[in-house]
Amino acid sequence: MNTADDALRTRYSFACDLAAAAGRRTLRSFRSPRVAVETKADHTPVTRADRETEAFLRERIAAAFPGDGIIGEEHGVTEGTGPYRWILDPIDGTRSFICGVPLYGTLIGLQRDGAGVAGVIEIPALGESVHACAGEGAWYCRRGRKPVRARVSACAALGEAVFLTSDIDAFHTRGAGDAFQALARGCRVTRTWGDCYGYLLVATGRADLMIDPRMSVWDAAAVLPVVEEAGGRFTDWRGRATVAAGEGVACNEALLRQVLPLLGATV
Repeated sequence: MNTADDALRTRYSFACDLAAAAGRRTLRSFRSPRVAVETKADHTPVTRADRETEAFLRERIAAAFPGDGIIGEEHGVTEGTGPYRWILDPIDGTRSFICGVPLYGTLIGLQRDGAGVAGVIEIPALGESVHACAGEGAWYCRRGRKPVRARVSACAALGEAVFLTSDIDAFHTRGAGDAFQALARGCRVTRTWGDCYGYLLVATGRADLMIDPRMSVWDAAAVLPVVEEAGGRFTDWRGRATVAAGEGVACNEALLRQVLPLLGATV
């Protein structure tokens, strides 16, 4: 193992432990009647728990790896001096969190020289997580049980697929309502088990396809390495493996070939 591999492995282990700790912190406010909700400039909700959890994540990362860069949804960009950059979403699925729905999560993505090399999706209220590191595979964890290998489904026909999305209205907002209708008609099941929980379901083979018309880099950075290491693809609507396009598709290779033509007219 060379020095770069040692550095990545150390950060990967740290990320898994840190996501679990951050998730536990969010549970202190989950389903609390005192959760105060504000509306950000982009009209999305934010809570004190979002901001405090990200501050906790940033403090821990800065103490352990002071040369690493950090991007977070709530506290912006901290430039680094080395090749590693952490991308954080302290509470992905804030609307679920506010409503007391246990499908929200904490996301930690890690990039090296701009490429996604590790990711953690932590679902604290369900006691589930999935994490991955480049070349190490993806691993699904349930509270009190040993990790097991995470794999995307082998579903090869759109008509047999379970299709998930976070927000149906987002398809219509970007002029992709017809694409959503074609997908919903063409798939066996359509549900809005969305945000990062939907990507965990794809990575563990319990859902086959997740598509979001609107994603930020902190929504996607943890997802790409997790889905890829689970044997799947995470791309934009053109089929490019990127977390910076503002959209996302996660599934296996066979389904991706069927989905992209349906989305092609909207990009």
